[in-house]
Amino acid sequence: MAIQYVCRYCRTPIGRIEDDHVTEMQLGFHWLTPEERKDIISYELDGEIRVQVICDTCQEMLQYNPELSLLPNPFQ
Repeated sequence: MAIQYVCRYCRTPIGRIEDDHVTEMQLGFHWLTPEERKDIISYELDGEIRVQVICDTCQEMLQYNPELSLLPNPFQ
């Protein structure tokens, strides 16, 4: 199972874990509420797990321009 971390705003790949033995508990997914899981984690047809996070660049832009978070896709 591959876990792909991607920026939710600019879609830049941030990291990838290629480990069939890593658990959701080790990744900290068990701390998420069902709503957060639905928003952050998607299970692709090829078996890959995609986790949407925020890259440093987008985080910095949001920090200085918080109104951008109101837009559906502010960095595309």
